Amino acid sequence: MQTQSLEVFVAVAHGGSFTRAARVLGYTQSAVSRQIAVLEKDLNADLFDRLPRGVALTEQGRALLPHAEATLERLRTAQRDLDSLRDVGGGRLRVGAFPTAVAALVPRALAAFRTAYPKAQLSLLEGLTPALLDRLAAGDADLAVVSAPPDHPLDTARFDLHHLLDEQLLVAVAPGHPLAGRHTVRLAELAGDSFIAGSATAEETLLRAGLPSGFRPRIDIVAAEWTGKLGCVAAGLGVALVPALAIRATPADLVLLRLHPDDDVSVRRIFAATNRRPTPTVTHMVTLLGRIAATL
Repeated sequence: MQTQSLEVFVAVAHGGSFTRAARVLGYTQSAVSRQIAVLEKDLNADLFDRLPRGVALTEQGRALLPHAEATLERLRTAQRDLDSLRDVGGGRLRVGAFPTAVAALVPRALAAFRTAYPKAQLSLLEGLTPALLDRLAAGDADLAVVSAPPDHPLDTARFDLHHLLDEQLLVAVAPGHPLAGRHTVRLAELAGDSFIAGSATAEETLLRAGLPSGFRPRIDIVAAEWTGKLGCVAAGLGVALVPALAIRATPADLVLLRLHPDDDVSVRRIFAATNRRPTPTVTHMVTLLGRIAATL
C-alpha cells in the first residue's frame, strides 16, 4: 500500500467523486480511478459504491477512512519534524527540568532561546530526575536538566551528559534561630534541630549529598513542595537544606547559611541530558544552558 493511494482515497471520500478528487489533486480522472483500483486490490475490499453520479463509501470504506486520515496526518507531522531539524530554532523544543532548576537556570535559557528564535515551539516539563530521564528515553522530551549527588552518578549508557555546574547546598533557618547571625554552619551543629525534608528517609533527600559521618538528622515534618517546606522553616518548625539554584525563590523572611567548607561541602552535580544524536536545536539549547550556568 502506497501513501499516494491513501491520499487519493481520502480525496475521493471527501469529494464524493473521482472527478472532484482529480481536480483537487491535479491528477487525471483515470489516474484516480487506477489508484483506487490498486488500493482495493491490495486491501481485498470494495471501498466505494459506483453511483450514476459520483461514488459513496461502502461499509469497508467507512471503516478505512479514519485510519487513512490518521496515517496521513502522522506522516505530515513526521515530515514537519524532519524539516525542522535542518535549522536551529525550527519546530519544537521540549525541555524537562527538576523543580529548583526552574527557579532561574532553565527559564533564563528558554527566554534567550525564544529571543533568538521566536518561531520555535517551546515547552517545559517539570519533574524529578528519574522521571525526566524516562521521558527523555521515551521521546517525550528533547532535553532534560537533571541532578545527581557525587556518590550516585547518572546513567551514561543511554544518554549524553553535559555538565553545567556543581551546586552547593545552603541551610535555611528562621530569623529567630540561634545560628541565624552566622555566615557558615556545620550540619553537626544542627543535630538538635528538626529538618524539614521531602522524605522521611534522609537517604532519599538532599541530605544524602553531604551528611557528616555518623550524623542522622531528625525529620519530623515531610513537605514535598518547596513552598510548604520553606513555609515550615519560616514558622520556626525546623531547618531545611536549600540548593543554591533555589535562592531566587527563597522568601525574604528566611536566613540562608553556607555550610562550612572544611567538612560539610555538599554538592549536587547538574547536567543537561540528551539522547545520543541531538538535533542542532537541542545542541544550541545545551550551549545556552552552559552560558547561563556559568553566570550563576
